[in-house]
Amino acid sequence: MTHLATERAAPALPRAARSPHQPLAIPAVRLGEGGVLGGWQRRNAEATIGHCVAQLESSGVLDNFRRVVGESGAPYRGFVFADSDLYKTIEAVAWEIARSGTDRWDAWLDDVIGLVARVQEPSGYVMTWIQGVHPEKRFAELHWTHEMYVAGHLIQAAVALDRAVGRDDLLRIATAFADLLDRRFGPGREEGVCGHPEIETALVELYRHTGVERYLALAQRMVDLRGRGLLKVGNLGATYFQDHAPVRQARDAVGHAVRQLYLNAGVTDVHLETGEPALLEAMQAQWDSAHHRKMYLTGAFGSRHRDEAFGDDYELPSDRAYAETCATIADVHWSWRMLLATGEPAAYAETIERELHNALAAAVGDDGTTFFYANPLQLRPDRFSEENAPRERRAWYSCACCPPNLARLLAQVSAYVATSTDDELALHLYADAEIDVPAHLGGGVLRVETSYPDDGAVRLRHDGDRPLRLALRVPSWSSRTVLDGAPAEADADGYLRVDLAGAATLELDLAPRWTRAHHRADALRGARAIEVGPRVYCVEQVDLPDDVALDDLVVDERAPLVRADGATVRTTAAVRPRADALYGPTEQDLSAGEVAVVAIPFARWGNRGSSAMRVWLPVV
Repeated sequence: MTHLATERAAPALPRAARSPHQPLAIPAVRLGEGGVLGGWQRRNAEATIGHCVAQLESSGVLDNFRRVVGESGAPYRGFVFADSDLYKTIEAVAWEIARSGTDRWDAWLDDVIGLVARVQEPSGYVMTWIQGVHPEKRFAELHWTHEMYVAGHLIQAAVALDRAVGRDDLLRIATAFADLLDRRFGPGREEGVCGHPEIETALVELYRHTGVERYLALAQRMVDLRGRGLLKVGNLGATYFQDHAPVRQARDAVGHAVRQLYLNAGVTDVHLETGEPALLEAMQAQWDSAHHRKMYLTGAFGSRHRDEAFGDDYELPSDRAYAETCATIADVHWSWRMLLATGEPAAYAETIERELHNALAAAVGDDGTTFFYANPLQLRPDRFSEENAPRERRAWYSCACCPPNLARLLAQVSAYVATSTDDELALHLYADAEIDVPAHLGGGVLRVETSYPDDGAVRLRHDGDRPLRLALRVPSWSSRTVLDGAPAEADADGYLRVDLAGAATLELDLAPRWTRAHHRADALRGARAIEVGPRVYCVEQVDLPDDVALDDLVVDERAPLVRADGATVRTTAAVRPRADALYGPTEQDLSAGEVAVVAIPFARWGNRGSSAMRVWLPVV
C-alpha cells in the first residue's frame, strides 16, 4: 500500500498564530538524494532505521515488553528508559513514511504497536521497567525513573504516526497515558516533575494535534513546578536536574546538557501557545548562555563527562569534550522552536546548519550503522576508550539513546529547510530540493539545485504563475554574496530578498578561513581551527607521513588555505622536534622541518580506522 502523508506531517506545528513563520510539511520539501542532506536522508532510510529496528530485538528492548505479558522469559535488559528506544524508532519510521510513502515497515508497526497495547494497563500506564521489575516505584522516584520522559517519546511517536499516515492506534495508547498523567499530576493535583525533561514538549504537541487544552495546561504546570525543589537531587545536585531555580529566573544553561535543552524546547513550545513574555525572555537568555559561551565550534554541547553536563562559561576542552549526540539533537529541536517564536530566524537557522553539518554528521559513520555517543574535537593517539566515548564508532550502546534519536531527526530534517510567512518563502537551510510553494504565495514548485556545502552556488527556479518573494539566508561567514553575478547584501535580519520570476543564482563565499576562540577559552588559547562555509575541519593522523605525529604540528595562521578536490583543504605546518624533556626553556625549536597538511570535514572523520584527530591546531 502507498501511504499519503497528511498536510500536517511536520514535527512542530504551533496552534496559536504567534509566529510569522509557518513550518512546511515534510512531503512539501523533497530533498534531492544527490545532495548532502538528501543523501544522508536516503542512507538513513536504507541503513540506519533498519539497523535500529534490528537492534531493538537484539538489545532486549522488545523482549522487555514481551516479558511483562508473559511472552518472554528473558530478564529485563537495558536502562530504566529503554522503552524510549522503541518509541524514537517508531517516530523515525513515521517521518520516513511521510517523506517517501514507504510501506516497508507496516507489518513491523502492526507488531510493535500491538505489543505496546497488550502491555498497557487499563489505567493507561505503560513502562516495562516499572511494570516488570519495580512496580513499587511507580511515580515514587520521579527524579530517576524517567516515566514521564518515556511517555514523552511515546507521545511524539504517536503524533508523528498520525500526522504521517493518519494512523491513530498508537495515538490512542499515548493519549491514555497522557490522561493518566493529567489525572495524577494535573492542575490542582499532586505536584511532580520528571527528572529528565521531555514530557513538556510532547504534551504541547499533543495539544496541538488534538486540540485538548488540558494537555497544554499540564505542560504549563510542569514548567511552573520546575525549580521548586520537588526532585530528590541527592549527590548530583539540583543543577543537574535544572531544579535549582524556577524556569523564569534561570538564565544560564547548566547541568545535564540533554535535559536542559529538552526542557528549553518544551518551555519555548509553551510560550508559542500562551504568548507569555517571561518565558521567552528566559529562553533568549538561556540561548545566549548555551550558544555564545558553552557551545563547541562543531555545534556540540556538554564539556564534562561527569554528569554529561555543561561546564562553566568558556570551559570547552577538545579532548575531554563529552558533546553527546543527543544534546545537539535536542538543540536542533529547541533552536527551531526559537526560530518560530522570535520571528528572527537567522541565528537559529545558522546554528541548526552548523549542528547538522558537523556534530551530527560526524556522529554516524559512512555506513549509517555505527555511531559516536560522545563527539570530542580531539582524539589523542593513546587515548583509552570509555563506554560512551570509544575510539571508534559502535553499532549500539548499552545506553542507546543516540542512534534512534539520529534516525528520527534525519527522517524529519526536510521540515527545517524552509518556512512561509504571509508574503514570502524563507529558505533557512540550503540543500538540493524541490519545495511546494504554499497556495497563498502563488503555488507552484521552487527547485533548488545545489551541492552545498561542497559548493557555494545555489540555483533557484520557480514555475509559479506569479513572482515568488524569497527570503534567502546569508550566513554570517559569507564575506561576499553574489546574486545573478552582482554583489548583494542581506537585510538587517540576515536574509536577502528577491522576487523570483523564473530563475536566479545565489553564490555564497566558501573561501577557507582560520578561526580563533574567545580568549577566555583556556583550552583553545594559542590554537586555530579551519572552517569552510558551515563546516568545521580537522586533521587526522592517517593523512600525515608515518614519521610525523599530529600532536607535533604547529601552524601559522598566515599560511594559505587551499581547497582541493571539493571537500579537503590543504596548508602547511611546522613540525616540533620530539624532545625528551617534559618541561624546558621558553624558546621553541621548530627546526624539524615543514610538512604538507590535509584537513577534512569534521563530519567525515573516523571512517578510516582509529586515528589521532585534532580540530584545534597550535599556532606558532
